[in-house]
Amino acid sequence: MTFISRVLGFVRDMVAAHFFGAGFAYDAFIIASKIPNYMRRLFAEGAFSQAFVPILSEYRTQKTQPEVEQFVARVFGCLSMILMIVTIVGIVVAPLLVMLFAPGFATTDSGERLTLASHMLRITFPYLLFISLTAFAGGILNCYGRFAVPAFTPVFLNIMMILTTVILAPHLSEPVMALAWGMFAGGVIQLLFQGPFLRRLKLLSRPEFSWKDPGVRRILKLMLPALLGVSVNQLNIMLSSVFASFLAVGSVSWLYYAERLMEFPLGGFGVALATVVLPRLSRHHTKAENKHFAATLDWGVRWIMLVGLPAALGLALLAGPLLTTLFQSGQFSDYDVIASRTCLIAYSFGIMGFMLVKIFASAYYAKQDVKTPVRIAVVTVVANVLFSAIFMRFLSHTGLALATSMAALLNASLLGYGLFKRRIYQLQPGWRLLAIQLFVALSAMSAVIFIFNPSLEAWFSMSIMKRIMTLFGLIISSGLVYIVTLFLNGLRPHHVLLGKALSEGEA
Repeated sequence: MTFISRVLGFVRDMVAAHFFGAGFAYDAFIIASKIPNYMRRLFAEGAFSQAFVPILSEYRTQKTQPEVEQFVARVFGCLSMILMIVTIVGIVVAPLLVMLFAPGFATTDSGERLTLASHMLRITFPYLLFISLTAFAGGILNCYGRFAVPAFTPVFLNIMMILTTVILAPHLSEPVMALAWGMFAGGVIQLLFQGPFLRRLKLLSRPEFSWKDPGVRRILKLMLPALLGVSVNQLNIMLSSVFASFLAVGSVSWLYYAERLMEFPLGGFGVALATVVLPRLSRHHTKAENKHFAATLDWGVRWIMLVGLPAALGLALLAGPLLTTLFQSGQFSDYDVIASRTCLIAYSFGIMGFMLVKIFASAYYAKQDVKTPVRIAVVTVVANVLFSAIFMRFLSHTGLALATSMAALLNASLLGYGLFKRRIYQLQPGWRLLAIQLFVALSAMSAVIFIFNPSLEAWFSMSIMKRIMTLFGLIISSGLVYIVTLFLNGLRPHHVLLGKALSEGEA
């Protein structure tokens, strides 16, 4: 379901690239959409979910159904009140927020990008309210093992933004405003979609406002210091936009298109894996099943190696073909492809860091430890600012992507070291063999791409259908070579099943 959503997200970006390219107007929209999305990661998938899901798992295991229903209603009421206040303030101070997240807009283009981004932010900011409550509902469904519905829900956002771009944009004086309206409508539909599924669990009730509820107070205690810790990767990416706003027009867009491709394996697999792992880790912690906790964590890391490494290598080697095939049409030029290509290569170095952070952070929050990730987050953010300031001078916008990747790797390394040091994460048997299998399979995959991948100039001259067929052939053939090589080297599906990992952990 997550994969379907990500594919439609690419279609949405392809439509946007065709209509708006990588310039003045799209730079403004990216900032107007990133601000509520960044804050949503604080109130929704980020600190809130990491605090809410473990406590809900505990209530579900140790409390009665009426107590669970009351707890959910009170969290719903308090979260809604906070979000309403934040949304109203955000709409009022929209220009100040744009200046905070993209200060370069105020000093370039006579402030026109600042004005346009502020207008769109007043439309997109309520999305924070809708999507945060959607994520709250999704957290409940995930905790009860209903993973498909929350994973499918983003499809509606992508559909609405595609429709408004194609249908509404030609009739507006500023066509890019259609994307803002599509984002608003998509947020409403996503929230409404999950209601019936909560009703089936008997957890759709009227909100209650009880700040003194013990469960609510525990969530707030865990959530407040975790605001930085769990969303550090998003903060680092947002800092790239801050720095990019001072660079040439189009820099924000080039980073965005590269980031979207980088987020395909991250969102399609990394987020999905973390979504499944967190409730399991929470249950193992509640039941004091330390060996199962370590085995589940190791299982998640192995899957990240199996999927993340070929994804990162594939994005780096096929950066040009991917950008050319997916985005080069209409207003998106050859120059935009070249400028975005270097960003994507730089981002590919950080994919493993981004993925591992999601798993390692889940381990800390399943144990309700928020202090350690926060301390590490502070170090990572400071490092990213320093990396960005240095690399931007020599590599322009590409340096910002490289700085973000290095910060992600640093974050993952520090989180992983903390888990090893406390013996929370212990390597399970078979890692040496898996490393050899991965090295041989990745080498074979790379050889296929190097041999059969045409030059970037050849990609520019291809028709759109030939680009699609050639890219599809490269991805399928190199992917099959990777999988077959792993199989020939002895890796079998049962080696990476969670049940086997748990049985070995118990043994």
